[in-house]
Amino acid sequence: MFIEDTTKFIEEKTNGYKPEIGIILGSGLGELADEYCDIAVSYSEIPHFINSTVRGHKGRLVFAEIEGKKVVMMQGRNHFYEGHSMQEITYPVKVMKKLGVKTLILTNAAGAVNETYKPSDLMLIKDHINCMGSNPLIGANDESMGERFPDMSEVYKKDLRDIAKKSAEKLAIDLKEGVYLANTGPSYETPAEIRMARLVGADAVGMSTVPEAIVANYCGLRVLGISCISNAASSENGDALSHAEVIDITNRAKAKFKSLIKEIITSC
Repeated sequence: MFIEDTTKFIEEKTNGYKPEIGIILGSGLGELADEYCDIAVSYSEIPHFINSTVRGHKGRLVFAEIEGKKVVMMQGRNHFYEGHSMQEITYPVKVMKKLGVKTLILTNAAGAVNETYKPSDLMLIKDHINCMGSNPLIGANDESMGERFPDMSEVYKKDLRDIAKKSAEKLAIDLKEGVYLANTGPSYETPAEIRMARLVGADAVGMSTVPEAIVANYCGLRVLGISCISNAASSENGDALSHAEVIDITNRAKAKFKSLIKEIITSC
């Protein structure tokens, strides 16, 4: 019932706009939606949406045509650490599915676990580790959305990852590929927690993306994930980490990030 209310409102606001690609823009990466914006709707206007409270997340649903493709972008996301439920933070993914989205591109700012990564690197997500202590599919299952026990063997589709790699090569972007580990936040990880993450095979760590990827996969969407490495996840020498640093680094990476996303969209 909620999704029908939401989609009806959005379709009326956008004159029945039918996006084929969805993008969720993480911390400091929202400029793509400023550059391409035909229609923008604030989350506060949309029935059953919740506002983002985090700096660097404008909280708008932006509709635009990019490289000839109809796209809907979330200019900012909601997080588990803001006090919302897993179901609330993944609700927009289900709405995108109802609007007609087939491919979802997830982006985030993440801390480096892999010691060869440096700030402003881009990392293609090949798999994830859910350390958030919950799952957005807990509760009654909606058979119209997906099956009770979805397969998770290839959440981040290989064909989309191949497109991203070819796009990066064409643009001479050094695109890493690795495993993303999600914690709840909002505190950054301790040095011991980062050593643990490294031991279990993580290359980057963050506080988002995994719930949305789970729900998108469950709904039958094709998923691609890209992390902007914003900092070393934890400093052994005691240097303090801050959200301001995250925004600063993603601002430095935004030019190559935007060019990569546009090139990927062209080939999707």
